[in-house]
Amino acid sequence: MANTEHEPTLAEAANAFLSHLPPEERGKVQAEISRFARWLGSTRRVKDVSPVDVESYGEHIVPSAVKPLRSFLTYTWKKGAGNMNLAPHLRVKKTAPRTVGSRHSDQVRAVLTAQGYAKLEQELHNLKKQRSRVLEEMQIAAADKDFRENAPLTAARERKAHLDGRIKEIEAVLKEAKIAGGERDTSGAKSGDTVVLRDLSSGKEFTYTLVDPREANPALGKLSIASPWGKAILDKEKGQTMEVVAPAGTLRCSIESITRPGQEGSPQP
Repeated sequence: MANTEHEPTLAEAANAFLSHLPPEERGKVQAEISRFARWLGSTRRVKDVSPVDVESYGEHIVPSAVKPLRSFLTYTWKKGAGNMNLAPHLRVKKTAPRTVGSRHSDQVRAVLTAQGYAKLEQELHNLKKQRSRVLEEMQIAAADKDFRENAPLTAARERKAHLDGRIKEIEAVLKEAKIAGGERDTSGAKSGDTVVLRDLSSGKEFTYTLVDPREANPALGKLSIASPWGKAILDKEKGQTMEVVAPAGTLRCSIESITRPGQEGSPQP
């Protein structure tokens, strides 16, 4: 991986990192390292991964995942695969994960992109179909009168409870959600906008779409408005700079352009 003529992808870097570990240690961290690479995009070059990507990923992991991932990021930096050591930028979200019936939706209406709204509608449709099949499975399992050791019935009931919870959560979000791109109270960046950021230290540019936390996906360039960078970008205008304090130091970026939903190809003047 030290070959300067080749810029490794995340998948290649992950394989190289795992191959240098002892077998017993490799087995403990392989799933987490592979998940990280897939989430950010296995075919992305390591040099194209930004601190924002890593910080965003930290919102979706548990504390036990931090140590192996930081080791991997430090390894890629020492091997010359990245522009900087991204390990200090990986921090697990301190608040507990949202539970079914999220309180977040009670406090703040979700502002979803049109694609995100449609994706939730499709998920809801699929979940209701799954629920119908589970009800059929429960009827079949209930035909066995020995309820004391009826594992199929117990499993079906647990699956139904999970589906019911997720269905209620999605229905609540869709009922209150707004579609990004409606009336705006300022000209600054809002949820649904696509922004181009330039790192003032390296000069590199990164493109992100600001989205509700439910839509966040670094591999697709979707940055949660609840993340440190998302909060810093909100309401900023083209040409403005922002600073985010991270363990590795203060990062400074400028907004090069802002594109509204439905205005692709026509960034903010």
